[in-house]
Amino acid sequence: MRILIVGGTGFMGPHVVERLERLGHEVVLFHRGQTKTERCRDVAHLHGDARRLGDFVDDFRRIGPEVVLNMIAFGEHDARTFVGAFAGVARRAVVVSSQDVYRMYGRLWRTEPGPPDPVPLDEDAPLREKYFPHRGAFAWAQDYEKILVEQAARGVSDLPATILRLPMVYGPGDGHRIFPYLKRMDDRRPVIPLDEILAGWRWSRAFVENVALAIARAVVDDRAAGRTYNVAEPDTLSEAEWVREIGKAAGWRGEVVAVPEGWLPPRPDLDRRQDWVVDTARIREELGYREIVPRSECLRQTVAWERAHPPDTIDPASFDYLAEDAALHRLLSG
Repeated sequence: MRILIVGGTGFMGPHVVERLERLGHEVVLFHRGQTKTERCRDVAHLHGDARRLGDFVDDFRRIGPEVVLNMIAFGEHDARTFVGAFAGVARRAVVVSSQDVYRMYGRLWRTEPGPPDPVPLDEDAPLREKYFPHRGAFAWAQDYEKILVEQAARGVSDLPATILRLPMVYGPGDGHRIFPYLKRMDDRRPVIPLDEILAGWRWSRAFVENVALAIARAVVDDRAAGRTYNVAEPDTLSEAEWVREIGKAAGWRGEVVAVPEGWLPPRPDLDRRQDWVVDTARIREELGYREIVPRSECLRQTVAWERAHPPDTIDPASFDYLAEDAALHRLLSG
């Protein structure tokens, strides 16, 4: 099968390319010409601006992809440009979305009033009613809205779209997701305190290579046409359990301890009564998806990468060990 990927040169894309090539498919990457990894050099490349896909329709027809995968559609304009360029060119499309489309995300960020939604959520769970949840807070989020991406992707009848709603994806190159905990471990902190509500909070995650397999399954299997799938690990750890698993991978022998709310420096004002957990039965039953890398190996690789590639800058306010020690002393003092 000939597959064209819009994007595909960043964090997840090279793993997707590698998986598709292992399956014997021909891959073409459409991107700006800045690859972040050597693994993308063995595929065909077409350079251009994803915001102007319509300028390349003749090139796309010449390439003749059977399936087109969009990994970088962040807003409605991106998705409309995408389907406009490939309708009548490819048989079907696959679009990477996010689990932040669900109403539970709005509950978590306090943008959607109401009690916590029960979890895990399947693909038919309610979506957010308020669009652009982070507009004004983050520069990158001005036009970011995956709900509108999904709506636009589904809007063309002759280009049936598969929607993949991804969780927090971790692994080598992930932007230092586990670094705050790993630094404490490597600094030989014997105890890592967590706010008691945070300690019990659950958040769906998945390792980058396992996510790449899920994406590849959706790309090559025609049964995915027109379907929406959640992707995540089958079991969702609490934050305390997650930190302990990082500790095992890091060789840390300390403890994770829950302390009463308000004893530690404040974190973002999230309502962590709302767990962020999804049901992934659909992709497992319909496409036969199963993880290929066990969590212990996922974290071993992630820890090794973090240690070899520490962040360029570290915010001292994120590592207030004096405040943590004070909270632990207060806990031990009764």
